[in-house]
Amino acid sequence: MVTRIPESVRERTNRDDSHVETVSVGDDQQVAYTEYGCSEGVPVVFFHGTPGSRLVAALFDTAATEHGVRLLAFERPGYGNSTSWDCSIRDAGALVRAVLDDAGVESAGLVAFSGGAPYALSTAATHPERVSRVDVVAGATPPEVGSETPAPLRVLRGLATTAPSILRGLFRGQAWLAARLDPSFVVSQYTTSETAETAGPISDAVAAVVKEDFVEAFRTSRRGAVTEFRATATDWDIDFDDIETEVCFWHGDDDTNVPIAGVRKLNERVPTAQLTVVDDADHLRTLLQSVPKTLATYECGEADRHRSEASAHRTD
Repeated sequence: MVTRIPESVRERTNRDDSHVETVSVGDDQQVAYTEYGCSEGVPVVFFHGTPGSRLVAALFDTAATEHGVRLLAFERPGYGNSTSWDCSIRDAGALVRAVLDDAGVESAGLVAFSGGAPYALSTAATHPERVSRVDVVAGATPPEVGSETPAPLRVLRGLATTAPSILRGLFRGQAWLAARLDPSFVVSQYTTSETAETAGPISDAVAAVVKEDFVEAFRTSRRGAVTEFRATATDWDIDFDDIETEVCFWHGDDDTNVPIAGVRKLNERVPTAQLTVVDDADHLRTLLQSVPKTLATYECGEADRHRSEASAHRTD
């Protein structure tokens, strides 16, 4: 599958703040977001990974436009242009509510990648009236179901809990190297060589966005990633029985960042969930293959409903 990235979007991924909106959440706390796709389309909120930023959603600007989706990509606290503060998983709903209110949206679909999963699921559990459906792509899993948690993730969670200053220093060094080295330095963290042999290489255009996303995540602070690795190392404080909306997990069977065994267990714990297995896909390729498919679902039915609601609102 080829992900097309228009030149205008490539320019926006070059850390251009002119397309960034900010909304206040509490005292002196700002959450930043960028819109991609169709400005009059069905609203969908995109949750980046850990670490990550709004820029990764640029990969899906074309798909969002083609399927009539207004993609709202926000940055959680401590990433990119968002203020850094200790934000729990349970606080995610308040962040999404603020973004939706600022964008003039009543309810939206949620698409979460990797470390964004707990924050999307928490939003669905605590603010069901603002969520129409949830798609979790290559999503992280809670510790109690992750019996095969990869060693690097265990180390990151351990450092975030016991030595956060050391982890912040490591992230600072990683970001410095990422900004100066070939994009493969970042891409290799989300792919496997075995999958590349069958699926082919990641395109230069995609690799460039993945690199910019990583660098942007740490541009102003490293606290966002440290806070999230610490938060996800323990109980997520989500009552999965409170999730009433449809949830779809999309997960690659070759994902070594988040082994699929834990996702199968999490899928069983969410009453409204279903699992779609993406064959021969690692972490990044699951993202590239699945998100366009999730956005396409909004073109069938959801778009008509949203346009009707918007028309009714304009005539009031």
